[in-house]
Amino acid sequence: MTESKQHQPRIEERTEQPCIVIPIKVTLQEWGKANALVPQLFGWLAQHNTEPAGALFFRYYTIGDMDKAFSLEVGVPVKSAIPCNNPIHPSTIAGGSYATLIHAGHPDRLTQSFDKLQAWAEKQGIEWAIRHEDGEDVWGGRFEFYLTNPAEQPDPEQWSTEIAWLLQD
Repeated sequence: MTESKQHQPRIEERTEQPCIVIPIKVTLQEWGKANALVPQLFGWLAQHNTEPAGALFFRYYTIGDMDKAFSLEVGVPVKSAIPCNNPIHPSTIAGGSYATLIHAGHPDRLTQSFDKLQAWAEKQGIEWAIRHEDGEDVWGGRFEFYLTNPAEQPDPEQWSTEIAWLLQD
């Protein structure tokens, strides 16, 4: 069986996109705290009569594990910049060249798609927008866009997630 083109890595040019975010630091053991921010974001949007301009996303700045915290933001694109107050902040998704890949299936298996995207990028000679700060790799744009609404499709095996990693200029 051949994979569809959407399930193959590709490079896309994207323009800067306003968004709202809630920053958080959590380990994998604490991941429920990050997921719990999703209703807070959508509640804020509803309270301010604002429609999302795209899919919910997680933006990763640093990658953690079971014991080391991930530094990330849970966010939603919006049509234009919106004034916010804690814990919600206005932000932007950087414009530029992104390597993207659609992951089909349960988010618990995203690492398989990360590995596929990384292997493809290495073959292409692609470098990620990463800076080194205080002994850590800090990503300039590492996103997971959750394309499926769980309220409409409760089976995680049917979900689609877009992985989008910003390329080095």
